[in-house]
Amino acid sequence: MVQIGFAGVGHIHTPGFIDVIKRRGDAVKVKSVWDHQAARAKKRAGDLGAAVAKNPEQIFADPDITAVVICSETKRHEKLVLAGAKAKKHLFVEKPLGMAARDGWAMAKAIEEAGVMFQTGYFLRGSSINLFLKEQIAKGSFGKITRVRGSNCHSGALGQWFNEKPDDPASSWRWMADPKIAGVGAFGDLGTHSLDILLWLIGDVALATAQLDNGLAVYPGCDETGEGLLRFKNGVIGTLAAAWDDVANPVSLLISGTEGHAAVINGQLFFQSKHVQGADGKQPWTALPAGVPAGFDAFLDAIQGKPGIALVSAREAAYRSAVMEAMYKGARKNKWVAPVAPL
Repeated sequence: MVQIGFAGVGHIHTPGFIDVIKRRGDAVKVKSVWDHQAARAKKRAGDLGAAVAKNPEQIFADPDITAVVICSETKRHEKLVLAGAKAKKHLFVEKPLGMAARDGWAMAKAIEEAGVMFQTGYFLRGSSINLFLKEQIAKGSFGKITRVRGSNCHSGALGQWFNEKPDDPASSWRWMADPKIAGVGAFGDLGTHSLDILLWLIGDVALATAQLDNGLAVYPGCDETGEGLLRFKNGVIGTLAAAWDDVANPVSLLISGTEGHAAVINGQLFFQSKHVQGADGKQPWTALPAGVPAGFDAFLDAIQGKPGIALVSAREAAYRSAVMEAMYKGARKNKWVAPVAPL
């Protein structure tokens, strides 16, 4: 049995993570839960049959706890992550890792120096389609890739998912629509998932920019929709769409090359390549590898000692915060911006 703690339970994904833990039975036990809002800590501790910690230091100092899950507001990540790394705890930190580049790189440095396991919530890497596309890119099945596009949109603002909940303040996610606390709005919240896949598939970015908008203005002062533009170091041009104002997101990924093309439409892959027999792009491509654990599931597997688990590195997570910061700066200044390099 592995014992873990929660340092912050304010993220909208927290209930889902609790369900994942419960499905593990006795293999993973949450010993303690802390949050700066006492009602949240009490509710989630009750959900898990765990104790409420007086402060995060109590969790980090507990020798029985080998790993800590940080689902706090993004603004609180740095202090908690630095304390967790100092205490040599394995860390799952909900995305995005940092408010921007500076705190992201500082956390990555501390995690690397501590030599602890790290993971964040980029679960899309485990999908069979994305694993297949990464494999085909490595094989050269697309020829020279010229253009990529990622899209991750939902109806969070339309459905007012982030409204205050006076009758259940412990389940209120209003802070996520406040960039001063979350670091980003809809574009960064959802876009970071597609950004991770684009960077994972194509490589590093030389320059970035974006156009952001308050959209339907359900949440004043918060970007509810946006379009980003990326110039990769290898010359590929990338675009990124992310929003809380959409009723659907049918086309989530496009890859265009001189000898191949891929489109993910309503969760199905349409794949065309001169190098792969039968890949004419006319029917959904189903010859895919098995998916693998990713995101939170992968972290739990790793701390339980299961072999061969692929985790997102702290450096990768920090780089995504740096690229996202560049897009937000580009939107404010209406210019291209280079991501901030590691400290």
